Amino acid sequence: MVNISEAAKEKIAEMLAAEEIPNLFLRIGVQEGGCSGFSYGMGFDDEQHEDDSELAVGELKVVVDGQSMKYLNGVEIDWKESGMGGGFTINNPNATATCGCGSSFRTATEAGNPAAEPC
Repeated sequence: MVNISEAAKEKIAEMLAAEEIPNLFLRIGVQEGGCSGFSYGMGFDDEQHEDDSELAVGELKVVVDGQSMKYLNGVEIDWKESGMGGGFTINNPNATATCGCGSSFRTATEAGNPAAEPC
């Protein structure tokens, strides 16, 4: 299960509406890389694949590919406003180590493929 705060849902809905493309949904995934081994990916898509899992988070349609689901179970996504704008934050209970920028992680059993460059 992926948890998305009300603030994040509102921001995602606002961004989806601005796209003005029917049938878009939020795709969340994980790929190898980043300074800690795995990095998050989040964006809009309109095409589902056979191994995708579809989640209903309120009225928001969220899709996660089969490989990423094991890393994202229990993840909490939030939107934080700051003086310079705002951004999404991810709290991942599966992560045993994260990088300083918060966009990369590793788990107790998998280290991924860390990039040579820091965040």
